[in-house]
Amino acid sequence: MSTTVAMILALALGTYAFRLVGPVLHGRIDISPRVQELLSTGAVVLLVALLATGALTEGGDFAGWARPAGVLVGGLLAWRRAPFAVVVLAAAGATALLRAAGVA
Repeated sequence: MSTTVAMILALALGTYAFRLVGPVLHGRIDISPRVQELLSTGAVVLLVALLATGALTEGGDFAGWARPAGVLVGGLLAWRRAPFAVVVLAAAGATALLRAAGVA
């Protein structure tokens, strides 16, 4: 068995184990409200960090102003609870229009 196949199997087993832990431990472990709040905040911070790196960088360099502007448009529409398709199309459209106008 090649190393690649072994790594794929290890990742698959790890993913399955993570998915299995929730239903197996549900109701057996009590987590304090403070820990739940910290976990929720941590998840939001990780998502914002992922959004920022995806929106602002490309290949380790600054991605230009069009992409962050598109992400901002999408974020504002999502915050206003626009339908998902509208959010995606508006963000892509804003980015495309800015790039067509010469904004990198």
